[in-house]
Amino acid sequence: MASLFRSAEMTLCQLFLQSEAAYACVSELGELGLVQFRDLNPDVNVFQRKFVNEVRRCDEMERKLRYLEKEIKKDGIPMLDTGENPEAPQPREMIDLEATFEKLENELREVNQNAEALKRNFLELTELKQILRKTQVFFDEMADPSREEEQVTLLGEEGLRAGGQALKLGFVAGVILRERIPAFERMLWRACRGNVFLRQAEIETPLEDPSTGDQVYKSVFIIFFQGDQLKTRVKKICEGFRATLYPCPEAPGDRREMAMGVMTRIEDLNTVLGQTQDHRHRVLVAAAKNIKNWFVKVRKIKAIYHTLNLFNLDVTQKCLIAECWVPVLDFENIQLALRRGTERSGSSVPPILNRMETLEDPPTYNHTNKFTSGFQTLIDAYGIASYREMNPAPYTIITFPFLFAVMFGDLGHGSLMAIFGAWMVLKEKPLAAKKSDNEIWNIFFGGRYIVLLMGLFSMYTGLIYNDVFSKSLNIFGSNWHTNYSATFVLSVQDKMIDPADNGGYDGYPYPIGMDPVWQLAKNKIIFQNSFKMKISIILGIIHMLFGVSMSLFNYTYFKNKLSIICEFVPQVIFLVFLFFYMVLLMFIKWFMYYPTNVESEIKYSPRCAPSILITFINMVLNKETIVDPECDANMYAGQIPIQKLLFACAVICVPWMLLAKPLYIMRSRRKMNYSVSHQQMQAATGNGDAEQPIHNNTAQPIVGHGGGHDEEEDLGEMFIHQGIHTIEYVLGSVSHTASYLRLWALSLAHAQLSEVLWGMVLNKGLVVDGWLGGIVLYVIFAFWACLTVSILVLMEGLSAFLHTLRLHWVEFQSKFYAGQGYAFLPFSFENLLDSASQTAEE
Repeated sequence: MASLFRSAEMTLCQLFLQSEAAYACVSELGELGLVQFRDLNPDVNVFQRKFVNEVRRCDEMERKLRYLEKEIKKDGIPMLDTGENPEAPQPREMIDLEATFEKLENELREVNQNAEALKRNFLELTELKQILRKTQVFFDEMADPSREEEQVTLLGEEGLRAGGQALKLGFVAGVILRERIPAFERMLWRACRGNVFLRQAEIETPLEDPSTGDQVYKSVFIIFFQGDQLKTRVKKICEGFRATLYPCPEAPGDRREMAMGVMTRIEDLNTVLGQTQDHRHRVLVAAAKNIKNWFVKVRKIKAIYHTLNLFNLDVTQKCLIAECWVPVLDFENIQLALRRGTERSGSSVPPILNRMETLEDPPTYNHTNKFTSGFQTLIDAYGIASYREMNPAPYTIITFPFLFAVMFGDLGHGSLMAIFGAWMVLKEKPLAAKKSDNEIWNIFFGGRYIVLLMGLFSMYTGLIYNDVFSKSLNIFGSNWHTNYSATFVLSVQDKMIDPADNGGYDGYPYPIGMDPVWQLAKNKIIFQNSFKMKISIILGIIHMLFGVSMSLFNYTYFKNKLSIICEFVPQVIFLVFLFFYMVLLMFIKWFMYYPTNVESEIKYSPRCAPSILITFINMVLNKETIVDPECDANMYAGQIPIQKLLFACAVICVPWMLLAKPLYIMRSRRKMNYSVSHQQMQAATGNGDAEQPIHNNTAQPIVGHGGGHDEEEDLGEMFIHQGIHTIEYVLGSVSHTASYLRLWALSLAHAQLSEVLWGMVLNKGLVVDGWLGGIVLYVIFAFWACLTVSILVLMEGLSAFLHTLRLHWVEFQSKFYAGQGYAFLPFSFENLLDSASQTAEE
């Protein structure tokens, strides 16, 4: 649990493994998922590493499995996913797996080739059957004496040369794709100069292409011509358009006999094709039962050999050496995993895991679960935390949905969001098992707990605002009442109720949230403007002050006392004495001023309440606040001297942040240089040589000149860095405070948009009476619901989410979070399999 607030403590280890036990030990570490290996062969080509052949064998097995998977999906066979996680097979089992995949691939390819050949033969016979059936009509037309004049007209001079005798025409028949018919006909007409006679008929049923399996539409054609020259030309054109020509007898008896033979062969082919498809189906069904487990095994084997390629071999070639980052708290679990791997391999030499000293920054590792992982992802999207730096994620679990809800506060809209988030949480396992490739859905599902909390917090703030789809709940009644008569109320258009009047306000605050009477008031926006603006400033300053306080934990952990004194203390004083003091003035104003008509208490009436903004500006500019003579310019006794003192302290904090740290470091370095030179002089004097100390004293400044120049550069960079940091903090305190006003702006915008949508859409369906009003309301309510979900929940929710994200990344985390680390990426089978499955789905 401690690593949730601060990243886990890491250590660099050196691992010695016997060659025969290395595979099993790495397999156990992959199942554990707590070790990040370093590449000890960065200059070695991937094709020159020790286990490159094993990796290639795994790639080949994975290719065969992808081929099987493609064929299984083509036939629509469900692949059994039992959710099992088989262990990585032993190296000797790779041969059995290779043999199994080789046998399946060869058998499936042979079946596919035979099926393709049979389908091609079946296609040819089907096309021939269609030709014999369709061309019978064409021959009958050509033999009809009543159409002889038309034939002579179509054939031109060839028809005239016949001289009344029967025309002896040659012909070719075939099949062509339907979409090529118009171009095919134009080419025949132009190439043969109109001396051919083309007839075509469409094949009603689509035919299956044996190569691709697609359904294609074709047409039967027959071309009549005279002469060998036209015959050659026609055949070349048919070949160019990829038309298939078939032999067709001239005699009707021969055609009938051929048709009978074709039908017989088609029936035989149907039987053989059915048996072939049954055999293919049985092979694929058997493969579908195990293909998921096979994929897992092959990917685990491949991952193990990839990891082994990161190791070094010792001089004896019998031991593998690795370097890895491991969490200190999980050190014993890693040793147990190594012991299990050694026992599995049957090795007699135990592995050795030694800690190493290093100056390199370790990776950042935060323990997360399904609830905290979404919030940790939001933080990591800004930048991975530096090693052992304070982690903002646990605090973001509360502050993120709360600040979102301040902008999105609506009990109705928050309920919709909470219901959607609760549905994703309750249906978590079945929804996760579906593994959708929709990126938007995966984002929503990954942040399901964030959505749930944002909805719940929005319900709370909606209750405080008393806002439900732009309407109010009258739970506790109203503390406002009127003693006016009904005649007076109906006779006036508007009437301002005085809260100081005993007949207007009973003097007690509303139990929870806002009084529902504000829903009817015309000055509702004016009141909510003031209320929400002050609330946003209060929440913003508290949030920033909390961020500054978090830096103290970083300085304390890293034992950086200088930063505590020279940075943290002046930062807190500057923020508290100026901006938190403004928050205190808001509370003082709320407590001190109240509605009253008593002349002796007139200075505590709202008319005499000073503006907090004007008071703050006058405090900074050292000006007096001008008020009415009846009113008091100060909220409490001694306000002006206290404000001057606070402002003076805040101004002093600026040079404190700017100069204290660099000057202290510069003084410390000078003391250190002086003590070193003093020790050298004493050592030289102690030698008893009169010339030696003089030589040392004259030579020393020459050697130290370069060091002093480097120190001056370091000090110059330090002053520049500290100046930038100081300016950023001072100006950022103002700009960040103003940035929190987005809580006020988006809250008002959301409420007004909801009110406009109610008044201009749903209200139109409430003014129609009778049965027609029910139909109109049904239609308008559907339209209003769609707009509410799409605009007010989705678009406004996304806008509030992005603004909340900015408030955390910039205004909150900039106070203590560097985010300059790099993530801990352990060797984990679970992560590898998840990424592989996502890649396969894409």
